[in-house]
Order: sequence, then structure tokens, then C-alpha cells
Amino acid sequence: MLISLHLPKTAGTSFLGLLEAVYGDELLRDYRDRPINRSVAARRLRALAGCLRHAAPPPRVQAARCIHGHFLPLKYALLPAREGRHFVVWLRDPVERLASHYHYWYRSYNPLDAGRLHRQVVEERWTLERFCLGPELRNIYSAFLWGFPLSRFDFVGITEHYAEDVRHFSEHFLAGAQPPVAPQNVNANQDHGHGSRGPYIEDEAFRAEVEAWHARDMALYREALAMRAARNG
Repeated sequence: MLISLHLPKTAGTSFLGLLEAVYGDELLRDYRDRPINRSVAARRLRALAGCLRHAAPPPRVQAARCIHGHFLPLKYALLPAREGRHFVVWLRDPVERLASHYHYWYRSYNPLDAGRLHRQVVEERWTLERFCLGPELRNIYSAFLWGFPLSRFDFVGITEHYAEDVRHFSEHFLAGAQPPVAPQNVNANQDHGHGSRGPYIEDEAFRAEVEAWHARDMALYREALAMRAARNG
């Protein structure tokens, strides 16, 4: 059982394409929780309830070989699996992730299906500074990983090294299968989602301010980089 956490704007949609090609109908997409659009208490209660519920999972979950989506991984911490569970996540430089998320929300806005916070950002015309330095999206990685430390993941990929890391993932978790997958959900003018173009935020003072405001996520990103370095020897 592969459980893949899709943190927003970390190449998760492109990675989903790979998982779809490998797992087909045995892939379960879980995007219903919308953690970003819930209060801290609501998303934690939902994750705890899901954790208890999946100790005896419903048939559709039992039938899946891979689960991928936006959820707190604690939700599946007690999920039984005959051949074990492997948790997977991708992280990206938190400052660049925030800026990419900001532009993506404006680019993709549809008031008919946008979440509460998405609607608020667009309809109130938030600036990039308001988006990056407000309390609503502070330390998103830490919010998703509540009760589930990074060390519990069996694979942590780095979006800036997507091509190399997805090859490593394929070799060790997919028996070498690696169907070609084109990047998706990308900004054609700036960023293709895999970190190979120039940075969104070039103002060093602003970048430092954002890094300080999201210090917990910066620490997680540094931990992920260290894990990658150790993995690659």
C-alpha cells in the first residue's frame, strides 16, 4: 500500500500522473478533506476521526493499492495493509511554493468549486505579501504533518530535483516502472512545477521575511534536504 501525500504546488499533480499510469483502477484519489480550507481544530479532528475509521477501512480503501491526495497523513496511520504501508511526500522550497500557490490560485480560480480560502484570496484581491505573510497559510507543511513527523515517511522527494528523485522513487518503490508524465498544473510564464526556472521571489529582504514567518516549514525543508543527501550517499 502506497500512501502519497500531495502538498499543494509541490509537483503532486505530475506525480499523480505517474501513479495513475502504474496503479490504474487501484489508485484512490482522496481530495475531499481540503485541509487548507478548514480551521486548525476542524482539520485535526477530521484527521483523528479518519485515523480511527481506517483502522477497519471500508471496501473501497481496502481495494486500493495506492492513495494520493490532500489530507493529513495521520488519517491513514492505522490503515492495515498485508504487505505494509509506504508513506510518500514531496517538498519544495517553502518560499517558492507559497508564491507558486498564490499565482496558481489566481490562474485557476472558479467561484463554483473554489474553497473558502481560495475565494477569499481572489475576491479580496490579496497581494503576494498578504498571501505569504498572513496567518492563514503560515507553515502549511507543519499543518499537514501534524502528528506525523517527516521521519515517518518512507520517501521524501524534493521538487527542485524532481526528475532525479522520481527515478529513485521508481527504482525503489515501483519496480523500475516510470511511464513518461508531462508536467501539469503549471504556470507557463514562470514555473513548470519542478523548480527548474528562475525564482518567483528575487527580493532578498522579502524572501528573508517570508522565511522567518514560515520558520517551521523552512526547518522541515532543511530536514528533507538532509534526508535526501543521506539517501543519495
